[in-house]
Amino acid sequence: MKTELNDRNWEEFFLTDVFSINSTSSGIDKNKLIRKNGTIPYITRTELNNGCDLFIGEQEEKYKKDKSNVITIGLDTQTVFYQNKSFYTGQNIQILSNPNLNKYNAQFIIKLLKIQMKKFNWGGNGATLTRLKRSKILLPISDNRQPDYEFMENYMKAKEQVLIKRYKNYISKRLDKLKSYLGVKSLSEKEWKEFDVPDIFPKLQRGKRLKKADHIPGKMPYVSSTAENNGIDDYVSNDEDVRIFSNCLTLANSGSVGSCFYQPFEVVASDHVTHLKNNDLNKYSYLFISQILSRLGEKYSFNREISDKRLKREKIFLPTNEAGEPDYKYMENYMKKIEYKKIKEYLQYLEKKFE
Repeated sequence: MKTELNDRNWEEFFLTDVFSINSTSSGIDKNKLIRKNGTIPYITRTELNNGCDLFIGEQEEKYKKDKSNVITIGLDTQTVFYQNKSFYTGQNIQILSNPNLNKYNAQFIIKLLKIQMKKFNWGGNGATLTRLKRSKILLPISDNRQPDYEFMENYMKAKEQVLIKRYKNYISKRLDKLKSYLGVKSLSEKEWKEFDVPDIFPKLQRGKRLKKADHIPGKMPYVSSTAENNGIDDYVSNDEDVRIFSNCLTLANSGSVGSCFYQPFEVVASDHVTHLKNNDLNKYSYLFISQILSRLGEKYSFNREISDKRLKREKIFLPTNEAGEPDYKYMENYMKKIEYKKIKEYLQYLEKKFE
């Protein structure tokens, strides 16, 4: 079967000719959730993590889970995702279902749906159920002039194979560069010593409050106290009355207290995170220390935040060199050893999955 887009005939369809479109079966406000720890996706209008805000347990019986193998569209944000597991949702999520749908042709269709979503926007012109039902989509068709779901599936599978091959080549080369670090000493073979946090990070500075209503959509990560997505809570373009940091650690001082992440690029930092900087550190040594700093979350909580004063009194254990100083080179090499092992595992997974 040919898998080139220009080899196919295309035809315009109303979304209602392709999908059954309905509002969500649950629509639970986040503040009404019970059993917040679980394995069931809670889908909202967020643009991140396939629309999944968090994973929860079973909810009250009056809230029904939506079935898997559907496409979700968020009202106002116009977010479009494929859901491969049954899920609960927040408010204003529309559900598109079709028995011919699978994870491959769904991704093909989502690209086209997103084009249609551009005509909607936040507020009074959002992707309501009525407007969605009036919308049209252009799809490749089979000889009977119906959507060619098999072609869409095969097209996406072919694209996947190209990307998998490219990625496998990349990580194979990366493994060659990292294999020399397999001989790095284990953590138990190193001497460790306690250090005051300010001795490691002379510059401690909180971010600055930026109210949600003042966020200007953009491409710069906005880092807050979330424990997910490297601390990124939004993407903004604000450049006035904000604090922008890069090549540093951000430590959640409230909320998900103790969540610590390395930020390689420029980020706008909220007042719920503290910026930690040391010019002697690089990506790998920062990552090593971030895991140690994250343990601070065990002694703090939402009601007992890590204030600047408290952080300056904290101590952390670090591996040392012969001079009794923090051994940043060892930390770097140790993390490269870990990187090698993780990449090796993932390469084996890819080879097994796509053999």
